[in-house]
Amino acid sequence: MKKLSARRRHPLAALVVLLFALAATGGLYAALSPAPKAQADESSQSTQITEGQKLFSVGCASCHGTHGQGSSDGPSLVGVGSAAVDFQVGTGRMPAQQAGPQIQKKPKQYSQDEIDQLAAYIASLGPGPIAPASNQYDPAGGDAAKGGELFRTNCSQCHNFVGKGGALTDGKYAPTLKGVEPKHIYEAMQTGPQNMPSFPDTTMPQQQKQDIIAYLHEVDTAQSKNPGGFTLGSFGPVPEGLFAYIFGLGTLIAIAAWVAARTTKAKKS
Repeated sequence: MKKLSARRRHPLAALVVLLFALAATGGLYAALSPAPKAQADESSQSTQITEGQKLFSVGCASCHGTHGQGSSDGPSLVGVGSAAVDFQVGTGRMPAQQAGPQIQKKPKQYSQDEIDQLAAYIASLGPGPIAPASNQYDPAGGDAAKGGELFRTNCSQCHNFVGKGGALTDGKYAPTLKGVEPKHIYEAMQTGPQNMPSFPDTTMPQQQKQDIIAYLHEVDTAQSKNPGGFTLGSFGPVPEGLFAYIFGLGTLIAIAAWVAARTTKAKKS
């Protein structure tokens, strides 16, 4: 006890304790503090949100509200997620030119960097579907045969059997999917824009979405086009039946008239 008490009274004891405390604090900070990369990513994300807010204030706030809360001219954007922003702005549908039954696709008004900034700001307002990574919508990762089955079951009622699109009610329509970027097809399935139902991963897993994209890609890029004959617009059984009815029945009537004429002529002679 006397030796321990003597050490405590040593003039360097306080310095040793201080150095030990500093070493322990430094070790804990090094162990628990974010890595430099994480700090850099966080700083970059913060910059994107700030720049996106500036773009939003100029080009979007007049309809969607100063904080994305919505107004009489535009819906709330809280919780729509970055995927919806990337789709709507990336396809030129937003900013909208005018009100109507359906907002049409047009050349986009923002660069991809600006779209990413807008998406980061909107995503900061509330959680929502996240814009997909390239490996999620790459057609090479999907099965076109399975995608065809899924497309005919879930999509062909509106978009037609090969994605040519079709009319809906009240001036609305399902747009053609020919030439649409795979990323935007994936985002449309995620978010359900305008008249389209949404297909979240709980309803349609990522792999099934990728299979559908592979099918549409195959339809667009098939080397042997229409081996079965005329496409007739690729609108399915209605134009095919109409074609058969008009030309088939017309041919039968023409043959019947020719036979009748020949029979009448033979009787007269």
